[in-house]
Amino acid sequence: MAKASSKLSLAVPSKGRLKDAAAELFARSGMSLRKTGHERGYRGALERLDDVEIVFLSAAEIVHHLRSGRVQLGITGEDLIRETLTDVDRTVEFLVPLGFGRADVVVAVPDCWIDVSRMVDLEDVAAQFSREHGRRLRVATKYMNLTRRFFASHGVAGYRIVESAGATEGTPAAGTAELIVDITTTGTTLRANHLKILEDGLILRSQAQLIASRNADWDPVAVKLRAAILDRITKT
Repeated sequence: MAKASSKLSLAVPSKGRLKDAAAELFARSGMSLRKTGHERGYRGALERLDDVEIVFLSAAEIVHHLRSGRVQLGITGEDLIRETLTDVDRTVEFLVPLGFGRADVVVAVPDCWIDVSRMVDLEDVAAQFSREHGRRLRVATKYMNLTRRFFASHGVAGYRIVESAGATEGTPAAGTAELIVDITTTGTTLRANHLKILEDGLILRSQAQLIASRNADWDPVAVKLRAAILDRITKT
């Protein structure tokens, strides 16, 4: 457990759209973000809340800092939290959804698979595929844990995961996977790659969340600051 502090540490995404959206949220809430020290540094502060220390990290790093209790609060995507943490409810508390960083984690298959519309169809396809090709269906994804849990909940076992390091939606056309699990916002990229989302293939509706670590030390000062931040955000 992290060492007690007289301040509250809040991890914020260090780059990209999540960083910009978080900055806008805090500005609307009357507590603008500002860097402290060097402009390219990784520390900051919140206007009007002097005892809050901002830590700028990547969205993935924020998950690990919440898990270890090195930060008390963090802003990151729910998809990263649920993919990375094995015991989510005992490790973190979701305080409030923030309305940005929206993305659905979905199962998508080639749209030429006319007879495949639901998860139950995948096991039949997997059995047929194994008989014809002598191997399991390949599922390309960056979300290995979410995929395993979701497929198991639907009784689908005849597959193997191919970890995707690039554009996941292109793997079926490239011949490196038969189907994918990936994030989408509008579905446009999937359709452009001739993929369709299964009718019951929604794994998670994700968005950025304000999250509290259950493994951090929460002294009275930190608890009070947490309440102040939450109050300002929810009234925005």
